[in-house]
Amino acid sequence: MLARMSHPAAPPKPTPSELELLRILWQLGPATARQVHEAIAAERPDLTAATVLRLLQLMHAKGLLLRDESQRAHVYAPAQPQDTLQTSLVSELIATAFSGSGKALVLAALRGHVSKKEREEIQAILSGESGAKSGGGKAS
Repeated sequence: MLARMSHPAAPPKPTPSELELLRILWQLGPATARQVHEAIAAERPDLTAATVLRLLQLMHAKGLLLRDESQRAHVYAPAQPQDTLQTSLVSELIATAFSGSGKALVLAALRGHVSKKEREEIQAILSGESGAKSGGGKAS
C-alpha cells in the first residue's frame, strides 16, 4: 500500500548517502524515518534524525523511494529491489569506466578488492561447484 507507485523511465542514480539509506531499507524492509535513523546511527552518528528524514523525503521526490502516507509516521520503502538497482549501477559503471567490458570490471575487482574467501567462492561458482545462480553469460 505504498503511495506514488509510478517510476521514471530511467531510474535516478543515488548519491553515496542515499545508497546508505537504501541499504538500510533493503535490510529492514519498509520503515519509518525514525527506524532508519536508529538503524544507521551507530555507523553514522553525524546523521541526525532530521537529516535522515530530509534525505528520505528527497529520495522519495527523486523516485528512489515509495512512501505510505496512510499513517501519521510515513513508511518508506525502496522503489526498486536491491539487485535491480545494483545491476543498473554496474551496467553504467561498465559502460563509462570500462569501455563496455564486463571482463575488465571483473579483473579490476579481483585485483585487490576481493578477499581470499570471496575468491574461493567465485572460483567455486565459475567451476560449477556451487548451486548459486550465475548472473548469465559464460566466463571466457
